[in-house]
Amino acid sequence: MSLSYWEQTTYFNDIDVAIIGSGIVGLNAALSLKKKNKNLKIVVLERGMLPSGASSKNAGFACFGSPSELLSDLQNTSENEVFTLVENRWKGLLRLRKNLGDKAIDFHNWGGYEVFDTKKQYTLCESKIEYLNKHTLPIIGKKNVYQNADDKINSFGFKNVKHLIVNTAEAQIDTGKMISALIAKVRKLGVEVMNGFEVKKIADNGKSVTITAAHNELIKCKRVIIATNGFAKQLLPNYQVEPARAQVLITYPIKNLKLKGTFHFDNGYYYFRNINNRVLFGGGRNLDLITEETTEFGLTQLVQNKLENLLNTMILPNTKYSIDMRWSGIMGLGPQKKSIIRATSDNIFCAVRLGGMGVAIGSLVGEEVAAMVEESL
Repeated sequence: MSLSYWEQTTYFNDIDVAIIGSGIVGLNAALSLKKKNKNLKIVVLERGMLPSGASSKNAGFACFGSPSELLSDLQNTSENEVFTLVENRWKGLLRLRKNLGDKAIDFHNWGGYEVFDTKKQYTLCESKIEYLNKHTLPIIGKKNVYQNADDKINSFGFKNVKHLIVNTAEAQIDTGKMISALIAKVRKLGVEVMNGFEVKKIADNGKSVTITAAHNELIKCKRVIIATNGFAKQLLPNYQVEPARAQVLITYPIKNLKLKGTFHFDNGYYYFRNINNRVLFGGGRNLDLITEETTEFGLTQLVQNKLENLLNTMILPNTKYSIDMRWSGIMGLGPQKKSIIRATSDNIFCAVRLGGMGVAIGSLVGEEVAAMVEESL
């Protein structure tokens, strides 16, 4: 399909920066570039009707590390690196709130809980609470971020839960509202967001970049930012970014729902929260890691059955409920949790591998790659 003269001259002539991916990273990169130079012509190219990866398909956790996750990271990574990651996540959350405002993203600081069904793992985490609080105090500016919360087990209505540890600084947001607010903000600044534009090939020609779309449309621009995260290997085959599908379900509204907050279970492989008197529940990727390492959206009976089993036996054991919706999102993971933000050639840059922490770090990752592009122009 060929572009008309009108389409070419209106939308695709004299592009300074083309951003591939309209998720949290791509939109924040556009926002940052426009704030610094309002005259830049920027287009965001998105393959889907909405962001295709996980930005508006995740659970909306404004989190920066559960106790078991941080202790696991400390086994393989230096203390400095682990708490630098925590600091970046916290700063990223603050930047997200500053950019959009708490009301626009439906931000609620109702705490985040790690759920333990065995005493062994809890004992290890509980023994390190003082240590974790010591290292998060200068980052968060709040004492005793992590605390025992066993007194909440009964009030939440759980069964087969032995212990809870609360992260008092963890919160939740509405990621659909977040993306909507970001799109509105960049469009107000003059950024074009083009949906249904799937990029198949990128070629750096030295003085410009040529982008080939799915229907062989060709456009040229000065710089390109690849912000496709879970789909990164399609354009960056040699980079260590593996797709990871996350399956999610949500119940119909439940009268007098007891739980309130965000919850992590089984080393973070399961996660649930309240939203509009519903329970949103996702995870189970660890049941079949090979199958879930895919860019294909979809659901499996194995994972969905496990989610419903945990709803019945642990989360909502004495509550009547029914499932309203099910969906999946695609994350980008790798051997390291640090994102890949770099130039892949003179005129092409990438910001990928969010490690399941896009809500927390996406704003800063977008700003960082934007700064690299601005310096190169």
